[in-house]
Amino acid sequence: MATIRGRPARLRGDERGWLRGAEPPRWVRVLPVALFAGVTAATLISRNALDIGFLLGAIPPLTVLSYGPLATGVMGALVVTVMNVPRTHLNQPGNTDLLTLVFVVLLSVFVSYVRSHRDAQLVTERTVAEAVQRAVAPPLPDRVGDIGCSGLYRAAQHGTLVGGDFFDVREGPYGVRAVMADVQGHGLATVPTVVSLLGAFREAVLDQPDLAGVAARMDRRLTVDSSGARDSEMFATAVLMEFSADVRSVRIVVRGHPPPVLLRDGQAREIAVTSGIPLGIGRFGGDPPKEITLGLGPGDRLFLASDGVWEARGDSGDYYPLAARLRAFDGEDPAVLTARIWADLLEYCGEVGDDATMLVLTPLPVEP
Repeated sequence: MATIRGRPARLRGDERGWLRGAEPPRWVRVLPVALFAGVTAATLISRNALDIGFLLGAIPPLTVLSYGPLATGVMGALVVTVMNVPRTHLNQPGNTDLLTLVFVVLLSVFVSYVRSHRDAQLVTERTVAEAVQRAVAPPLPDRVGDIGCSGLYRAAQHGTLVGGDFFDVREGPYGVRAVMADVQGHGLATVPTVVSLLGAFREAVLDQPDLAGVAARMDRRLTVDSSGARDSEMFATAVLMEFSADVRSVRIVVRGHPPPVLLRDGQAREIAVTSGIPLGIGRFGGDPPKEITLGLGPGDRLFLASDGVWEARGDSGDYYPLAARLRAFDGEDPAVLTARIWADLLEYCGEVGDDATMLVLTPLPVEP
């Protein structure tokens, strides 16, 4: 996902940097032209021969970094021409020097041709991959029923939009229901499990009359998927929520996941709810999950986060103080709140090695 869901945002893939496949920076594109112009000007201005002709040999390879084979060939031809202009004092290269330069130019054109075709193929593959990942986890709307939604997701694996965490908010015949879950592991290897659980949740929203039934449907899906795998330890933690029709209360079921945090009147209070066992290991027995009902008032917000946020550690080894930060940023717009928490988390930890997920749900006034 790697997106701020519910509002336009840059993809994590767009933040990959030049060495990860993004367009080269402007200085890289300007460098071969500037070097050519500088060497040519210096040799033309100087009355004496300057021993800087070797710099011209670097221009074709530098051109390969930013330009296609045609531009590389043109730049190479200009270099060879300048080498033979008497006014530059570079008009006496040996045969070996000139042949070496021509060889470098031809080799650079070939490398540029290969690079440009590989880049085109990578762009196509990346476009397809992003389309598939967006189909798995489409952007969340700003509002689902009478619930305002804003979330942020950062996958641990660079250049991907989907990892082991997911969240979704859906409206069905029994009200607005939300889920946040964390599949064992992270990275693209978890995507099949994420797809299965999301599908199970979306189906259960439509036909399960209670929240425990939704959790049971997801648990069964994960159990069935893992039954065919030898020595499988597939499981997922999850928190599920269901809002009443008047959005004055919310029912909550937790399956091994960090509980939601209630943001109310400048305070951040972790909701006390007895957690059931994670999804996928119900076949080993255990008590059924306990469901609680929480009353909601005007201005209340519910903040959910994965363990990638809760269990992030700083250089000192201390956990990230999420509750304190939520109190400090309580007045922020929900979309801004998640972005502020993420920026503060990076500053505190330096780097987050796990999938990091945040979701803010805001009950909105019911229109008469």
